[in-house]
Amino acid sequence: MGAGAVSAEEEQETRAVASTYRFAPPYELPRWDFVPPPDLDGGGPRRYPVVIVGAGPSGLTLACDLAQRGIPAVLLDEDDTVGVRGASSRGICYAQKSLEIFERLGIYERVRDKGVTWSVGRTFSGDSEVYSFNLQANSVSAQPPFINLQQFYVEWFLVDRIREIGTADLRWKNRVTSVEPRGEHVRVSVETPAGDYVLEADYLIDATGANSPIRTALGLDAHASRSTDRWCITDVRFTKPLPVERWTWVDAPFNEGRGVWQHLMGDGVWRIDYQMAEDADPETISRPEVAGSRLRAQLGEDVDFEFVWIGPYQYRDHLLDEFRHGRLFFIGDAAHVVSPFGARGGNTGIQDAANLGWKLALVLRGHAGDALLDSYHAERRPAAVENLQVTSRSARFLAPRSPAEHRLRRAVVDLARRHEFARPLVNTGRMSVANAYPPAPCLPQGGRTVQNLPLTFANGTRRSLMDLLREDTRFVGIWFSPPAGAVARLRAQLEGLPVCLYACDGDPALPTLLDRAGTLARHLEAGPGSFCLIRPDAYRAALIPDATVEAAVTALRTAMPASAGHAER
Repeated sequence: MGAGAVSAEEEQETRAVASTYRFAPPYELPRWDFVPPPDLDGGGPRRYPVVIVGAGPSGLTLACDLAQRGIPAVLLDEDDTVGVRGASSRGICYAQKSLEIFERLGIYERVRDKGVTWSVGRTFSGDSEVYSFNLQANSVSAQPPFINLQQFYVEWFLVDRIREIGTADLRWKNRVTSVEPRGEHVRVSVETPAGDYVLEADYLIDATGANSPIRTALGLDAHASRSTDRWCITDVRFTKPLPVERWTWVDAPFNEGRGVWQHLMGDGVWRIDYQMAEDADPETISRPEVAGSRLRAQLGEDVDFEFVWIGPYQYRDHLLDEFRHGRLFFIGDAAHVVSPFGARGGNTGIQDAANLGWKLALVLRGHAGDALLDSYHAERRPAAVENLQVTSRSARFLAPRSPAEHRLRRAVVDLARRHEFARPLVNTGRMSVANAYPPAPCLPQGGRTVQNLPLTFANGTRRSLMDLLREDTRFVGIWFSPPAGAVARLRAQLEGLPVCLYACDGDPALPTLLDRAGTLARHLEAGPGSFCLIRPDAYRAALIPDATVEAAVTALRTAMPASAGHAER
């Protein structure tokens, strides 16, 4: 529907129609008091090890990660609550890797209990199902493939957890007005209701989102582009029972042959995304009577529903050339934005934070040198590039830009109805997965995520990988059937370094893991005699077949390069 002039009579009729639709009461979100910071005492700029700007999912994840590692961080946010005007769902799909991070940070149970767990997705063309998947099939993690939950809940739970730990300094109503990178620190000017102040940060993290004022002020080109594709989100409650699955229509008959997504999230609210015509007027398509007509066309004229939130969007993407600029790091949407297909936006920002947190902790404690921080860009930018490529392909499938692309999509959908081989080609969004990392100086073999495996010890104790990684900032080394006497020598070589060693079917000098079903060995791709090194972010740093003590020590020192002042043993 295009834009057009509206007469007074039409406007009155519109208001009358709109008044017949029910809206749920707005969410009552927490607000946190502004507390005048100590920096206002006029004693000169204070220096802090880490300052994070922005209390969105990536900034809060990093603050929580550092707090749990005992690293004091200051988080500055210009607001005093979570979410965007409260009720909009924004990000909703949290992938397994993010859920494993939440488990390590101590908020997973709240996310699980409030959200909706799912693993099955179905794709339709017209009235026919053409493709389905079950993401649980290849999972060995204690966490499910996905949980749907409104973004503001996740932010809320992270704030509660940070306050519970007590290490971080959350500063609400503190707006950053300027940033000045210097050689040994970053100087930050801040505006508050009680006056302005200046602080210095050993490391400054920009988590201010897609419209980063820091990135703009520094003149960094993010190579932004905007799609002509338009969508309208309808968050709605209704009584019609539907499966708790991700349903996607390529060309929904109830939406003029355009795409539709349907998800259930927390509080019994369904998030339904409708693809609109490219010339659609955002205000018009968001009117309750227009959104109500779409819902009734989809669900039936007699369905009872109430709106929670309605909002249009037009997706865009951008990507910084460098995620690190000296002592300034960009994470989340400040570094990269992708189209929303497959939930690769918010999850990527959360995983940026998990990648950077342990590296900052080890460097600040003197265990590692600056090269470890360089690995943040070396790993996370390729991940963002991959996500950009994947989502761009989904966008082209859902909104073909030429007659040839339309013909190709029709052919793929028609083949998928009749032939199994073509079903994975129906691209309505490749769901978010933990990106593998390419080979790099700190990661010669490249890296891939290790799922949150359940672990059983020889003494009967049952734990998970996240339990082991939660306790401190350390690597985990697992030696499968180590040679006699090798463990004692390896321990001596690694004494004082942040690594915890385990044996699998081996030396009683180490805590011993049982793997009678072979699940651990298969997941790590480890055979007898192999040594597997797992990083604090649950990525495999090295796998050494027929390992020796010397090779295991080299693997750790490569994954955690020493600082200039840290003598080699």
